[in-house]
Amino acid sequence: MPKLKSRKSAAKRFRATGSGKIVRRKSFKSHLLQHKSANRKRRLSKTALVHERDEDNVRGMLPYL
Repeated sequence: MPKLKSRKSAAKRFRATGSGKIVRRKSFKSHLLQHKSANRKRRLSKTALVHERDEDNVRGMLPYL
């Protein structure tokens, strides 16, 4: 059985926690920040878990995660 390739774009965006869940960054934090409140920007800086319905998709892209 040959080695499986992981999608490099997904490898840069997702990582696994110790318990095996998948972590992602939140969107809307890259530009047009002047009109967003400091509270909102702080909230967007934190990481979030990938929803359980999307986990199979991500695991398919990252076979060795």
